[in-house]
Amino acid sequence: MTVAPSPTKTWTYFDDQWHEGNVPLMGPRTHATWLCSMVFDGARYFEGVAPDLDLHCARVNESAVKLHLKPVVSTERWISLAHEGIAKFDKDATLYIKPMYWAEKDGPWIQAHDPESTRWCLSIYEAPMRKSPGFSVTVSSFRRPTIETMPVDAKAGCLYPNNARALFEVHEKGFDNAVVLDMLGNVAELATSNVFMAKDGIVYTPAINGTFLPGITRQRIIALLRANGVQVVEKTLKYQDFLAADEIFSTGNYSKVAPVTKIDDRSIPVGPLYLKARELYWAFAHS
Repeated sequence: MTVAPSPTKTWTYFDDQWHEGNVPLMGPRTHATWLCSMVFDGARYFEGVAPDLDLHCARVNESAVKLHLKPVVSTERWISLAHEGIAKFDKDATLYIKPMYWAEKDGPWIQAHDPESTRWCLSIYEAPMRKSPGFSVTVSSFRRPTIETMPVDAKAGCLYPNNARALFEVHEKGFDNAVVLDMLGNVAELATSNVFMAKDGIVYTPAINGTFLPGITRQRIIALLRANGVQVVEKTLKYQDFLAADEIFSTGNYSKVAPVTKIDDRSIPVGPLYLKARELYWAFAHS
């Protein structure tokens, strides 16, 4: 097997063994290569802990079912393999843990894959977490699809090119990330993560409405804040609400909890509710 160079140290479990490096998985006739019949998930290992690893391993199986793939790996096996892979890295490494399913063969119709051809792997690689003091955002002209048009309730690869368009658009304007609206013009999420805002001591986040994936870290932050006396409201929010916010922050698996320090031409301070959310999450992760 020819292994392509990998930008960071990588181990992948595929075809019943561990491989080091960027292992080739698909060919040009693989259904997922050209028609995107693929789902994945992402957990994190940092500072010696892997918070909510079980939930991420369970969700990849849920995503598989929603895309008519066959989830042939139990949650328990995903977790066991993840710990095997983590042990191949230095204890102080910061890692991304990515279980994946994809379809190998066409079904009776080319567009519909054969669920029985489902394959899988677990890729773990070094991926530093964001260390910047904050990032900037502006609104994108691209919108999130609805559940009737795309599998927004799964962590499916086919969803990400649309958010990538939003990123390219705002990067050209000099911003780091995009606020993406739903088809009714309400805020759904950022291009790479879920989004929160605070106003007058209350934390708000867009209500689940079938246009974005409510992340595991998002749900964890909501629960932690509420358990510690912070009012968190899930509701329909407009971009104007964020323009007038006292604080804005994001939650997502890649960076966990990160502050927004600029929206359009307005600077926003790193505020106490973001700091509480981050403190609570880190305490939970190490508990």
